[in-house]
Amino acid sequence: MSDLNKQEPIDQNPANHNSSNSNPVNQNIINCDFSSLNIGIAVTGSYCTYDKIFIEMKNLAELGANIYTIFSEHASSTDSRFGNASDFMSRATEMTGKEPITTIPKAEPMGPKGLLDILVIAPCTGNTLSKLANGISDTTVLMAAKGHLRNNKPLVISLSTNDALGMNLKNIGILLNTKNIYFVPFGQDNYQAKPNSMIAHTELLADTIALALTGKQIQPVIVSPHPNS
Repeated sequence: MSDLNKQEPIDQNPANHNSSNSNPVNQNIINCDFSSLNIGIAVTGSYCTYDKIFIEMKNLAELGANIYTIFSEHASSTDSRFGNASDFMSRATEMTGKEPITTIPKAEPMGPKGLLDILVIAPCTGNTLSKLANGISDTTVLMAAKGHLRNNKPLVISLSTNDALGMNLKNIGILLNTKNIYFVPFGQDNYQAKPNSMIAHTELLADTIALALTGKQIQPVIVSPHPNS
């Protein structure tokens, strides 16, 4: 049974944020010294969200964070209509000054070394979400997550899955109530064509990180992508 989060909710409605591609400058970010942080960004195979993730990765770098990237086996090797894996890997290297971690043997020491202050799985697919909720660590990203959580440090999930309101709903519930795990606010991205699909509001990643480092979950967690709904 997972340990329950004892987190003080923060009343901060993401619908009130500027919906542009850059993070809003607010008190949460101002109060967080990103220049002192080692942040892991673990990338899984939701290829359609990569452009948004790289925008937020750049924002974190501009805030001064020292970023390590971890790519899952599929993320590091699969080309799609959204781009080639090698190009995404090169972007990550150029942005962080470090080559991505792409194998379980290279990811495993991250935990024992205490390398990271916080780890973000962005995007986090339904496959990775379900395995994380059930204690499976058979990929590079999941091994990094397992090693990081052993240090009692925060893990942030930036969700992107077509079955969030389907088979994976129970796993979201498990992780929402698991110690040291926090979510970037998320909502349905296409409720007419894909009613079970939900995706994170990635523009709130920096806010989520800043609050997670203080043991707090940004609120509300579930937010409509339609500001007036």
